[in-house]
Amino acid sequence: MTYQNIQVTLEEDGIGIITINRPEVRNAIDPDTWEEIRDGVRSLYDKKEIGAIIITGSGEKAFAAGSDISQIKERDILDGLKAVSQFVLSDIEEIEKPIIAAVNGFALGGGCELALACDIRIASKTAKFGQPEVNLAIIPGAGGTQRLANLIGIGRAKELILTGDIIDADEAYRIGLVNRVVEPNELMDKSKEIARKIISKGPMAIRLAKLALNTGNHYGVKAGMIVERLAQSCLMTTSDKNEGTSAFLEKRKAEFKNR
Repeated sequence: MTYQNIQVTLEEDGIGIITINRPEVRNAIDPDTWEEIRDGVRSLYDKKEIGAIIITGSGEKAFAAGSDISQIKERDILDGLKAVSQFVLSDIEEIEKPIIAAVNGFALGGGCELALACDIRIASKTAKFGQPEVNLAIIPGAGGTQRLANLIGIGRAKELILTGDIIDADEAYRIGLVNRVVEPNELMDKSKEIARKIISKGPMAIRLAKLALNTGNHYGVKAGMIVERLAQSCLMTTSDKNEGTSAFLEKRKAEFKNR
């Protein structure tokens, strides 16, 4: 499929890359771009050869610098209730394949919320994060009030959201918003390195581990432990489990077949 606002790339080692490609507006995400991001993620999910997905922004200035402010000015109560971006990010978060955000500049507003919906966040030292929506007399509307609090704690989330402050990559790492901070020229290499490491593991185990983690995070420890128990029971019956244990005992590299 041809996209207007994103680029979708398939790497030979099983990595799919989605690049938000609107550098003229610092990769701001309008409704069409949200839908393209969702469609791009789904298309990579459907490809059996893709084991992990990386989302990034074109250029060096921005991962995604929020929404188009001129469009926000025209929205009304019905647009708020539609919550297109919220539903898009909920869909992306539930995708079973791991998603890495490679944050290469400004990740503000909806851009920060997109990074929060990914499983792992790798930041360039030039990255900036923030939920400055209160400056426009609105609030984060794509799940940011919930995901940010889950990730960094409600106290820090309240400070960031209620002040609209923008923080740098080192501060984002200190408070647990990002997993790693790297030099700008190392961002994609490090993101791909982590993706390849994940892909090398048992693919069904990766997908079910993400499912159990998300369930516990969303619905509580008891629900997460039930899913964990059921997932482990399923994995015990797989050929990949037999291959993984045999490879370990035989001191060789496992060759997983996703079955």
